Order: sequence, then structure tokens, then C-alpha cells
Amino acid sequence: MDRKDVSKKDQIILQQLDVIRTMTENNLGRMGTDFWGHPTAPPEAAKPRTPDAPSPAPPLKTGGGREGAGNSAASTGNDDTNAPGQTAPPPEKIEDLQAELEGYIGLTAIKKEVKNLINMVTVYQMRKDHGLPTTDLSLHMVFSGNPGTGKTTVARLMARIYHSLGILSKGQLVEVDRSGLVAGYVGQTAIKTTKVVDSALGGVLFIDEAYALNGRAENDFGQEAIDTLLKAMEDHRDDLVVIVAGYDGLMDDFVHSNPGLESRFNRFLHFDDYNLDEMLSIFDMQCKKGCYQLDGETREMVRDFIQEENTNSIAFGNARGVRNIFEQILVNQANRLATQENVSRDDLMKMIPRDILMSRGMEEDSETAANQSPPESVGLTQEKPPAPKPPEKSSVEKDSSAANEHEPF
Repeated sequence: MDRKDVSKKDQIILQQLDVIRTMTENNLGRMGTDFWGHPTAPPEAAKPRTPDAPSPAPPLKTGGGREGAGNSAASTGNDDTNAPGQTAPPPEKIEDLQAELEGYIGLTAIKKEVKNLINMVTVYQMRKDHGLPTTDLSLHMVFSGNPGTGKTTVARLMARIYHSLGILSKGQLVEVDRSGLVAGYVGQTAIKTTKVVDSALGGVLFIDEAYALNGRAENDFGQEAIDTLLKAMEDHRDDLVVIVAGYDGLMDDFVHSNPGLESRFNRFLHFDDYNLDEMLSIFDMQCKKGCYQLDGETREMVRDFIQEENTNSIAFGNARGVRNIFEQILVNQANRLATQENVSRDDLMKMIPRDILMSRGMEEDSETAANQSPPESVGLTQEKPPAPKPPEKSSVEKDSSAANEHEPF
């Protein structure tokens, strides 16, 4: 048999295996949806919308969640399902998007960089509309920083901003990692990566922990994914933006490891860790969104809890760590209310010191706080301890006291 025929036969077999694998994953995904129930819409979807506000776009993937008006986020890391055809949502007002950016906690340097980028793109579009020459505008970006510093949130907002400015036709965000791009067989990585790129056309492809694509072994196919991405970025440079994200040093090594990456990624945005006050503000925001209340003493206990847990910003996860603390407190509040006979609306909204102490693992202190006697009952039946005797005065002090005992105070 001719070598060319053998190669063609192998290619057909690989394509058939890919189809079988995709169908199996789709069936398993549908089984999971039927068993667990369809995902519910987020609380924001239930709010009344004004006629001027754009309608949110449906999710790109069956497992993707919608976050933010007029934008969809989908994780393609473990899902190869292709979305049916859909119309793009209308562009949002750039003023509204800028106001949303300003409403984010912290991110001072990032807000400044995004504003500069908005101004630059706006002027670029104006020159283009007036028939003036324009330089090539590279909008691909590198986000560096520790977990929980807002990289995905800002990437999602950037997709909507680019759509508002007319740079992107749809403005969706497709989030993916190494597992969503790299396959385990020869020739499959390019196919898998191309599918992800196709789903991101018209929007932003967000690759988290992109440094993991660097080849770690002789038979690693990460480089094949990088090569496919570079070609797609060139072929679709007018309607695709790629944002790669990860830790500081690792992202620098990743971008500078390949001349193609180095030439296409020339915008670096560093996300600083949140300080203690900003993390407490994030907790307050979670309370406000969930209609929870806490008094000054309880809030100070939450502050101490965050400070105690945040000994390592990477392990704690910044905003993610705050969210985990918030959820722990809710669990202990629910455990407390479940044993209470009558639960009022105020009880459902209130966090008390015992909830925070239980979350910190201080069961004894929480029981003491719950069973503490009222202040007015303290000391009614117990004798007060005798007052300590004043120290013996020296001879010099005695003489001074005798001389001044008749002076007014």
C-alpha cells in the first residue's frame, strides 16, 4: 500500500476517534445536566431591565455561566460542545462600562491602563472613519498577578469594551486553560485548539495559566497549541483578542520564550494583591448583595479573621479567600438558625460574633459568647476582691505629703 494512502487512512481513523470522543463527552454532559438539574439563572437576571439596557447573551457552552450584561463567559477546558448559531448582543454604552470599571474595588493601576487603552482605541477608530492612516493596533494582552486579583473579571469587561468600541463583533469571553487546548494524541491538539478559537471569534479568548503550554516533555503538544494560536491571531487579527494570564515571573518567561508570542503580546497589565481594607470592602460588598448585616464588633472580628487567614496572598487567593470566608460564616449562621425555634427576618439577615468564632474554629469562645451572663447580674452575689494596698511611701514622699495635705486639689 502506498505511504500516502496509509497516512490518509490514519488521518481518517483519528478523525473518527475524535468524533466518538466528542459524542461520548456530550452524552455524559447531558446525563449530568439531567441528574443535577439545569443551571439556574443568576440573581441579576431576575432584576427588571430598562428598555435601553441590552439583553444578556446566552451562554456559549452548555456548562458556561453568564456574568455581566451583554456578555457570556464559557469555560472550554473540558467541553468541546459547539454552540448553536446566535446573534450578538447590541453594544453597551462605553460610559456605562467605564462606570462599572470605576465601581470595582482596588485595581487602581489597572483602571488607569484600561482608560488609556479606551482613549487610544477611540482615537484609532476616529482616524479610521476619517480616512486617515492608522498604525497596526495590537490589543492582545498579558495579565500577571496572584489568584483572586480580578484578572478574569477585567478580561470579561475588556471583551464588552472592545465590542462597545466596534473592535469586536460579539464581545463574548471564552475562558480556557491548557486542558482545553492540548490533546494527548498526535494531530489532535491543532484540531482542539482551532475549535476553541472558532468559538471565541468576535470576542476575547482568555487563557488562564498560559505558561503551562510550554513544552514540559519531548512528546508534549503544548507547542503545537501555541503555533496554532499564533496563526489564528494573525488570520483573525481584526475580530479576535487573546489575553493570557498567570503568575508574574512565569508569564514573563512564557512570553519571551517564543519570538511569535513576544511580537504579538506587547501590553502587560500587572494586578496587585488586595490590602486588608480592600478585602474587608469586598466582604462588605458581598454582605450588601446578599442582604446580610453585621454590627461594628462583628465587622472587626471579620477583619481579624481575614488578616489571620491572609498570611500568604497566593494560598489565600485575595478576593477568592474573602469569598471562602464569607461562605464559611454563612454555613455557621445556618447551623445556628437551624436550632432556633423562631427565626425572624432580622435573624436571617444578621451575622453575630458566634458565627465568626465558629468559622475560625474557636468553638469554646463561641459557646462562652452565646452563654455569657447579662452584665447587670455580674457581681450581685459575689464579694468584690479587696482593693490592693498602696505601696509604702519613702521618707521623702512622707515629708512632701505632710507639707501639702492642706492644699486644694
